[in-house]
Amino acid sequence: MEDSSVSSSVDVDKGFAIAFVVLLFLFLIVMIFRCAKLVKNPYKASSTTTEPSLS
Repeated sequence: MEDSSVSSSVDVDKGFAIAFVVLLFLFLIVMIFRCAKLVKNPYKASSTTTEPSLS
């Protein structure tokens, strides 16, 4: 016989699903802020490329 209190309190699949959704929302929030910064000031935000200066 299976102990119902142990199986109902420990649901590994549900835990993985909740963790995946939380990480997905964190990633989405980070991408929203990065895109907002890029839209606000595209030249300063994309300064990772090292282009030679004209002066």
